[in-house]
Amino acid sequence: QVQLVESGGGSVQPGGSLTLSCAHFGYPDGRNCMAWFRQAPGKEREGVAAISVDRTTRYAESVKGRFTISQDNAKNTLYLEMSSLKPEDTAMYYCAADNRQWWLLPMYNYWGQGTQVTVSS
Repeated sequence: QVQLVESGGGSVQPGGSLTLSCAHFGYPDGRNCMAWFRQAPGKEREGVAAISVDRTTRYAESVKGRFTISQDNAKNTLYLEMSSLKPEDTAMYYCAADNRQWWLLPMYNYWGQGTQVTVSS
Protein backbone atom coordinates (compact mmCIF):
# COMPACT_ATOMS: atom_id res chain seq x y z
CA GLN A 1 0.00 0.00 0.00
CA VAL A 2 1.39 3.36 -1.06
CA GLN A 3 1.79 5.93 1.70
CA LEU A 4 2.91 9.53 1.41
CA VAL A 5 3.86 11.50 4.51
CA GLU A 6 4.63 15.22 4.25
CA SER A 7 6.60 17.25 6.76
CA GLY A 8 8.43 20.55 7.02
CA GLY A 9 5.58 23.02 6.94
CA GLY A 10 5.39 25.95 9.32
CA SER A 11 5.14 29.70 9.64
CA VAL A 12 7.64 32.01 7.97
CA GLN A 13 7.93 35.70 7.22
CA PRO A 14 7.68 37.03 3.68
CA GLY A 15 10.96 36.53 1.88
CA GLY A 16 11.80 33.51 3.98
CA SER A 17 12.46 29.91 3.01
CA LEU A 18 11.13 26.45 3.85
CA THR A 19 11.83 22.96 2.62
CA LEU A 20 9.02 20.43 2.53
CA SER A 21 9.66 16.68 2.53
CA CYS A 22 7.45 13.80 1.44
CA ALA A 23 8.48 10.33 2.51
CA HIS A 24 6.87 7.71 0.28
CA PHE A 25 6.50 4.00 0.90
CA GLY A 26 5.07 0.96 -0.79
CA TYR A 27 5.33 1.89 -4.43
CA PRO A 28 5.26 -1.48 -6.24
CA ASP A 29 7.99 -0.91 -8.79
CA GLY A 30 9.81 2.05 -7.32
CA ARG A 31 9.21 4.13 -10.41
CA ASN A 32 6.71 6.84 -9.74
CA CYS A 33 5.89 10.27 -11.00
CA MET A 34 5.43 12.78 -8.23
CA ALA A 35 4.26 16.32 -7.64
CA TRP A 36 3.48 18.98 -5.07
CA PHE A 37 0.08 20.64 -4.93
CA ARG A 38 -1.34 23.31 -2.68
CA GLN A 39 -4.78 24.42 -1.63
CA ALA A 40 -5.68 27.66 0.08
CA PRO A 41 -9.02 28.11 1.87
CA GLY A 42 -11.80 28.70 -0.61
CA LYS A 43 -9.59 27.92 -3.61
CA GLU A 44 -9.12 24.93 -5.85
CA ARG A 45 -6.13 22.64 -5.47
CA GLU A 46 -3.37 23.76 -7.81
CA GLY A 47 -0.25 22.04 -9.06
CA VAL A 48 2.95 23.68 -7.88
CA ALA A 49 5.77 21.46 -9.15
CA ALA A 50 6.13 18.01 -10.69
CA ILE A 51 8.99 15.64 -11.42
CA SER A 52 9.07 12.69 -13.77
CA VAL A 53 10.92 9.38 -13.51
CA ASP A 54 13.77 10.80 -15.62
CA ARG A 55 13.95 13.89 -13.36
CA THR A 56 12.29 16.28 -15.81
CA THR A 57 10.54 19.02 -13.82
CA ARG A 58 7.68 21.43 -14.39
CA TYR A 59 6.55 24.37 -12.30
CA ALA A 60 3.55 26.61 -12.00
CA GLU A 61 4.31 30.08 -13.35
CA SER A 62 3.66 31.59 -9.93
CA VAL A 63 6.56 29.69 -8.34
CA LYS A 64 9.13 29.51 -11.14
CA GLY A 65 12.53 30.67 -9.97
CA ARG A 66 11.49 30.42 -6.30
CA PHE A 67 10.62 26.74 -5.77
CA THR A 68 12.67 23.65 -6.60
CA ILE A 69 11.37 20.08 -6.65
CA SER A 70 13.77 17.19 -6.22
CA GLN A 71 13.73 13.48 -5.52
CA ASP A 72 16.12 11.34 -3.49
CA ASN A 73 15.40 7.78 -4.57
CA ALA A 74 17.80 6.30 -2.03
CA LYS A 75 15.77 7.89 0.76
CA ASN A 76 12.37 7.52 -0.93
CA THR A 77 11.82 11.20 -0.31
CA LEU A 78 10.48 14.02 -2.42
CA TYR A 79 11.44 17.60 -1.57
CA LEU A 80 10.15 21.07 -2.31
CA GLU A 81 12.60 23.85 -1.57
CA MET A 82 10.76 27.15 -1.31
CA SER A 83 12.43 30.54 -1.17
CA SER A 84 11.36 34.18 -1.46
CA LEU A 85 8.05 33.14 0.03
CA LYS A 86 5.06 35.42 -0.35
CA PRO A 87 1.81 35.67 1.63
CA GLU A 88 -0.01 34.24 -1.39
CA ASP A 89 2.02 31.03 -0.99
CA THR A 90 0.06 30.34 2.20
CA ALA A 91 -1.76 27.03 1.75
CA MET A 92 -1.90 23.38 2.68
CA TYR A 93 0.74 21.61 0.63
CA TYR A 94 0.25 18.02 -0.54
CA CYS A 95 2.50 15.57 -2.31
CA ALA A 96 1.07 13.19 -4.85
CA ALA A 97 2.27 10.10 -6.70
CA ASP A 98 1.20 7.88 -9.57
CA ASN A 99 2.74 5.58 -12.14
CA ARG A 100 1.34 7.85 -14.84
CA GLN A 101 2.74 11.28 -15.54
CA TRP A 102 0.05 13.83 -14.76
CA TRP A 103 2.45 16.75 -14.30
CA LEU A 104 0.43 19.56 -12.65
CA LEU A 105 -3.00 18.02 -13.12
CA PRO A 106 -4.65 16.80 -9.88
CA MET A 107 -5.20 13.31 -11.31
CA TYR A 108 -2.71 11.41 -9.18
CA ASN A 109 -3.85 8.23 -7.46
CA TYR A 110 -1.99 8.70 -4.19
CA TRP A 111 -1.97 11.71 -1.89
CA GLY A 112 -0.44 12.64 1.41
CA GLN A 113 -2.31 14.25 4.30
CA GLY A 114 -0.79 17.68 3.75
CA THR A 115 1.44 20.09 5.64
CA GLN A 116 0.49 23.72 6.33
CA VAL A 117 2.64 26.60 5.12
CA THR A 118 1.83 30.08 6.41
CA VAL A 119 3.64 33.16 5.15
CA SER A 120 2.90 36.19 7.26
CA SER A 121 4.61 39.12 8.89
